[in-house]
Amino acid sequence: MLQLIDVILKRGDRAVFDGASLTVHAGHTAGVVGRNGVGKTTLVELIRGRLLPEEGEVLRPRGWRLAWLDQAVEPSARSALDFALDGDRPLRTVQAEIAAAERAGNDDALAHLHVQLEDVGGYDAEARAGEVLHGLGFGGRDFGKPHRDFSGGWRIRLNLARTLMSPSDLLLLDEPTNHLDLDAALWLETWLARYEGTVLVIAHDRDFLDAVCDEIVHVADGRTALYTGGYTAFERQRAEALRVQAAHHARQQGEIRRIQAFVDRFRAKASKARQAQSRLKALERMERVAPVRARSPYRFEFPNPKEVSNPTLSLDEARLGYGETAVLWDLTLRIYPGDRIGVLGVNGAGKSTLLKTLAGEIGPVGGGLARGRHSEVGYFAQHQMEALRLDRTALQALDAGPGERLTEQQARDYLGGWGFGGEMVERPVATFSGGEKARLVLALIAREAPALLLLDEPTNHLDIEMREALALALQAYDGALVLVSHDRHLLRECTDTLWLVADGGVEPFSAGLDGYAEIRQDRRGRPTRHDQRDRRRQAAERRESIRPLTKERTRLERDIDACTEELAELSTVLSNSATFEHATKEQIGEMLTRQGRVRKRLARTEAQWIELQERIEELEAR
Repeated sequence: MLQLIDVILKRGDRAVFDGASLTVHAGHTAGVVGRNGVGKTTLVELIRGRLLPEEGEVLRPRGWRLAWLDQAVEPSARSALDFALDGDRPLRTVQAEIAAAERAGNDDALAHLHVQLEDVGGYDAEARAGEVLHGLGFGGRDFGKPHRDFSGGWRIRLNLARTLMSPSDLLLLDEPTNHLDLDAALWLETWLARYEGTVLVIAHDRDFLDAVCDEIVHVADGRTALYTGGYTAFERQRAEALRVQAAHHARQQGEIRRIQAFVDRFRAKASKARQAQSRLKALERMERVAPVRARSPYRFEFPNPKEVSNPTLSLDEARLGYGETAVLWDLTLRIYPGDRIGVLGVNGAGKSTLLKTLAGEIGPVGGGLARGRHSEVGYFAQHQMEALRLDRTALQALDAGPGERLTEQQARDYLGGWGFGGEMVERPVATFSGGEKARLVLALIAREAPALLLLDEPTNHLDIEMREALALALQAYDGALVLVSHDRHLLRECTDTLWLVADGGVEPFSAGLDGYAEIRQDRRGRPTRHDQRDRRRQAAERRESIRPLTKERTRLERDIDACTEELAELSTVLSNSATFEHATKEQIGEMLTRQGRVRKRLARTEAQWIELQERIEELEAR
């Protein structure tokens, strides 16, 4: 098993880990989650041995072979296939020894080495590497292309291929799905299901974590906590733990106030002095229960367009592509205000070409494309992060965008909702992480209040809390949305129509995300027409039965949030001694009455939510 025992690690004055302990059993897959900056990557570095704890131990079985995903590797002249094969170090060692024996003419050594080559799987190594590369989205023509000729995201895919080709007992993957499309992420899930070793994977993709993980390691406040099951199970357990912690904290604070009041009252009274001192010592020995922290640092929205055109955008017998070369043919499509469209398709099918055309970055090769009078586009793609002016600050980038000028305080408040607080708004973009650049681009797009949002893999580099905030903002957005994403949770939460880009066309896909995953993971090939028809019918029936329930659930969740916020405000006011000094008895009575009413409404709404959630889960299970 893999163990951390009371690990302490500091960076300057900050304790990254302060007594962290963890046990992951052999053969298990553990997902590592937590806010950005809490130490997830540091945990991997400790396990690799690249960092040593100041106190405590990191233990793993002697002889365990490690493989890990490097996010940055120097560009190489090696072909994609050779680069992937280089991950199999035992193979490369035997091959090098065979080459040396051949040069020396040592036939005895060659006979022995060829046996070793068979033992390390050398005779089918290229086939295995080809399977990995195909699974990660590389075509046969890419195999001979030099590593250095690929873009940054594709190089990371090659790094992942090389990692998966490395024989290992412990596999450490830091954000492996960041630069994958949906098909590659589905393939990786299948590969990990067959892997027999132990896996630690840092990821922010909820569905991926649910599919591959036996347990979740939550990193927070310098500690690690282990939860059984995937991310959904972790969320439920974590929510219950926070509820219990909040209740314990409230009870303890009441006990502290009661003891302190006794001490303050009787400290000077001779007959009670000993009791007062005893309780004071008990108060000092009491282990404090920490208050529950705020759920998310992100508070933002996509403003609704002031005016829209119906339809917003039309394609008529259009051919899309580059120059004279068409990638997609004979497309007749309409996008209307309020449409929520998710785009599916294998790598290279033309998803990005479709979005670039809709955004106006490229024109159609042929046919018609018409835009409504009010069809302003907000377009997010990875290349826009690279186009940010690195010498500008977030404040300067916002000021340079279209729209009315904001005061500095308004700009700070706006950027604060996107997670750019304090001095961060004055830092140059060059110092930003990938997630921070993505958030800044989304913030700039939202400021424009577009009628049509086109998002091409917006969640790369975003943590789970930001993804949740993005999903909530998109749900409340009234304009049209077209979304390409490998994050199935985001697709489920924010789209109700799917388009499949395949075989040079774009068609509605009614089998749903689960149906698409089944098709892509089915090794037998394409499903029969009967299977497709049956899946479509079942998926349509399931969606229709669940749709009104999910809308009601969303309404209840908004009510719960509103009640929770109102209770927090009332508690803050009522816990302030100044309130009782300046407010009248009637005002205080009104606040206490309102607090009681809100508590009852919250309890009633939560009970309704639980009942509704159980009904939804029952229908989904069927």
